[in-house]
Amino acid sequence: MDATLKVLTSAGKAEGETFEFTRALIGGAAIDATGSPLPKETLDICKASDSVLLAAIGGYKWDALPAEQRPERGLLGLRAGLNAFANLRPAIVPPQLADSSPLKREIVEGVDILIVRELVGGIYFGQPRGFGKNEKGERTGFNTDVYSESEVERIARVAFDAARKRQKRLCSVEKSNVLEVSQLWKEVVIRVSTDYPDIELSHMYIDNAAMQLLRNPKYFDVVVTGAQECGRFTAGQGCRYGACQSPAARVCSTA
Repeated sequence: MDATLKVLTSAGKAEGETFEFTRALIGGAAIDATGSPLPKETLDICKASDSVLLAAIGGYKWDALPAEQRPERGLLGLRAGLNAFANLRPAIVPPQLADSSPLKREIVEGVDILIVRELVGGIYFGQPRGFGKNEKGERTGFNTDVYSESEVERIARVAFDAARKRQKRLCSVEKSNVLEVSQLWKEVVIRVSTDYPDIELSHMYIDNAAMQLLRNPKYFDVVVTGAQECGRFTAGQGCRYGACQSPAARVCSTA
């Protein structure tokens, strides 16, 4: 974080800007100092700030803690507390770095994708979740993947608006051939698309999208996805271009 702040300060000076930094604890450092992965003081500081710069939060040291006390809970709590519902993750490969990718140059050169991923709904936050026992007395673990129409609509509009500023193509990635939550997702995205007649909308199942992101990545302009597994996997495939991936950003809402 210290090195990042030095770079940010230097970049600000070059543009005639100055920044006021306030440090706060989250994740493993917060656990060691306070016993909580997200102290109330940290969340309050973040809410009062214009933006949040987040460092790495975890490590092997805290892996043995109960799930609700692990560093990752701090990250999820921060997302929910700020209502940071949209993750914007560009994947760009300039020609000068195309040979650095594990994929062939002709596949990755010129790739410019924006992946828009929903962050505060779906299986990470759905209830109920937890552990139980089945009729055989075996332990079970369960999570709930749930989205409301309003949650899908707001992330869809972020994606459509982004597509309008790019090549005007949007691909919605889900698993609607199996999951009811994805069927609702697809229905709402199609409904929202009527407000964006200039945007070419397509749909793709996550398993096919994972392959196409490696086989034919230049097919994609903007990708929007909801289920956390879909989002993590889709964004992860973008990392596999290897040459260049711009930092991710989050869009928050006060509504």
